[in-house]
Amino acid sequence: MEKITSFTIDHLKLKPGVYVSRIDYVEGRPVTTFDLRMTSPNDEPVMNTAEMHTIEHLAATFLRNHGEYGQKTIYFGPMGCRTGFYLLLAGEYTSRDIVPLMQEMFAFIAEFEGDVPGACAKDCGNYLDMNLPMAKYLAGKYLSGVLENISEDRLNYPA
Repeated sequence: MEKITSFTIDHLKLKPGVYVSRIDYVEGRPVTTFDLRMTSPNDEPVMNTAEMHTIEHLAATFLRNHGEYGQKTIYFGPMGCRTGFYLLLAGEYTSRDIVPLMQEMFAFIAEFEGDVPGACAKDCGNYLDMNLPMAKYLAGKYLSGVLENISEDRLNYPA
């Protein structure tokens, strides 16, 4: 079998950033998959499931309620390697196109107060596995360390 696209990226050179992973066409319409890489693979510790789960709940809620991108959001979820998230949007985009959206979303997460949406037994299959303080910390770190002054090398996969 052929390697899938994400396994062809040199993870030894990959740094936190916002990357277009692929653009697919469904019935002639583009869907852009973004790699939201929050930690440096094989270099920094991976994120724990509790904070990733919390970020997932907050980001999915934010995106689905967003005025411009709510109807374009197809999926937001964690990478199995626990170094970031995938975001799928209807349409064809560059990494730079969604930086303002990611800044807004990660600021929302970093500043979030209150009950995490969907964090109860009725709404979630593992509602006890949440860590809002750590999710806020990681979102703030990604926002200030990557998103606020993002450079071109953090918008395009390394060669």
